Amino acid sequence: MPNHFASYPSLAERTAFVTGGADGIGAAIVQQLAAQGSRVAFVDKNVDYAQRTIERCVAEGAAHAPLFYEVDLLDIAQLQGACESAIADLGGVTVLVNNAASDDRHDWRDISVEYWNERMNVNLRHYFFAIQALAPQMIEARLGSIVNIGSSSYMMQEDFFPGYAIAKSAVEGITRTMARTLGPHNVRVNTVLPGWVPTERQLTKWWSPEGERATMNDQALKKRITPEEFAQMVLFLAADDSGGCTAQQFLVDGGRF
Repeated sequence: MPNHFASYPSLAERTAFVTGGADGIGAAIVQQLAAQGSRVAFVDKNVDYAQRTIERCVAEGAAHAPLFYEVDLLDIAQLQGACESAIADLGGVTVLVNNAASDDRHDWRDISVEYWNERMNVNLRHYFFAIQALAPQMIEARLGSIVNIGSSSYMMQEDFFPGYAIAKSAVEGITRTMARTLGPHNVRVNTVLPGWVPTERQLTKWWSPEGERATMNDQALKKRITPEEFAQMVLFLAADDSGGCTAQQFLVDGGRF
């Protein structure tokens, strides 16, 4: 972990569950939690990338190698099974990071009922069911932090992924609703919204020099926001340092919005 990032004593030995942790922002969150000494489990369907993430954590000196469960998050039963395994293997889970999503481009005129349902399921539905599976033992422990990764896409003046943007806008609804429900049990729920974070997927599939110039023009900070920088806000919300924060939305976008 770069030495200019903060260390959070409360994250040492804390147990965390991350969805979509094999690559991109999710992998950075897994690595940064592991570097804090947390015991981390994560789910994804990309086994090869997951193994690379685990190897990086070990190479960087993590006290605990992350646990990986292969899961297709469109299958809620698989997700629920992985949550049960993580509770058993880690001895409970007190941090949940709902991260997994897919921002495939599409035109609103081409959306079928089937594709609409798929966009909602891959970008929204599993957030709620992960909370449903893991929050009861947080309630019992009277300790929990749930961090939902949203997206600033619904704030953009763009129309290239309406199904994704609509689904991600609803993440804030999950956050505020569940923060009220779980707050009396000392379980916090917050949203973190990335701006343009140039992951390998973003650079390979969507990057263009024109697009980056437009983004830099809109941002107050004239630089790329790295996955590791984004992960620092997640660490803060997972740690006891943010004990007074819940039902909130945090932007990590370089001052774009």
